[in-house]
Amino acid sequence: MTRVALIHALTHSVAPINDALEREWPQCRRMNLLDDSLSADLAASPQGLDDAMNARFVALANYAVGTGADAILFTCSAFGPCIEAVARRHADRPVLKPNQAMIDDAVASGQRIGLIASFAPTLASMPAEFPAGCPLDSELTEEALAALNRGDPQSHDRCVADAAQRLAERGAGVIALAQFSMARARAAAQARCGLPVLTTVDSAVRALRRRLHA
Repeated sequence: MTRVALIHALTHSVAPINDALEREWPQCRRMNLLDDSLSADLAASPQGLDDAMNARFVALANYAVGTGADAILFTCSAFGPCIEAVARRHADRPVLKPNQAMIDDAVASGQRIGLIASFAPTLASMPAEFPAGCPLDSELTEEALAALNRGDPQSHDRCVADAAQRLAERGAGVIALAQFSMARARAAAQARCGLPVLTTVDSAVRALRRRLHA
């Protein structure tokens, strides 16, 4: 049976991907590795994604592979270069960024993309992962993550929906929610802005199944 390691840097990312896998791929065996100091240390670090952070990601991946993981899915979108380092180290199995599948889906829509993040470092790294010249607008709603942290998911969803509405008013044709923790706000955002709303969670699960069943 396929074994997938899910590596998390935010506590709020754990439930969305596990719920999606249980719903869409219940046969998949899941293991969860959480180090929530990764996101806190990145937010506080003037060095950003340095060699020390790369080494921490490689160490987590090495542990996952040692347990027999057939694939690794990272669930925090702010660590793209670190995940690329892991993919080079473990090129014999799928190593997926959390956002790559959603980026592919958003670009394939042919629409102007409205990207929403609630964690500032995500918007420092993720836009560069879109193709050059891709029509992209973005919104940072840090108050959404703050609401989740204080146990107020309804306010989180409202903040994300407000951001989606602002992007729609500026001409976006599709909305992309940049973080796994934001997936719970999909319905609220879509109802508010009237546009298709993509989540990293749903796109990642589809991509993971395709890679492992190829």
